[in-house]
Amino acid sequence: MEFPSELKYTKEHEWVKIIEGNTALVGITEFAQSELGDIVFIEVETVDEELEADEVFGTIEAVKTVSDLFLPVSGKILEFNELLNDEPEKVNADPYDEGWIVKMEVNDISDLDGLLDSESYKKQIGQ
Repeated sequence: MEFPSELKYTKEHEWVKIIEGNTALVGITEFAQSELGDIVFIEVETVDEELEADEVFGTIEAVKTVSDLFLPVSGKILEFNELLNDEPEKVNADPYDEGWIVKMEVNDISDLDGLLDSESYKKQIGQ
């Protein structure tokens, strides 16, 4: 299982990656997608909304369950990964690249300091 070191992680199994300035991508971890199983639908109705850290920004539906998606840090949701409309299974196949879920504008980059690094996340999930 992969745990890229350039990402920050939450205890709820989301990851965040700064891609430019204060713009970041958010998705779920490889561990999370493996626990969920085959992902069949992702819903995000929060594009253009300001949300606080730990607020629900969408839902992810697998064959057997539906789970909330929690925002790792406060900010504005800029974009939903449109690729996931037709291919939600990209989250299973490539959770850290093509399977990102939303692009966001982070209010305060220093908030990422409160998240888990890859080693801490691995310990949390018993890897």
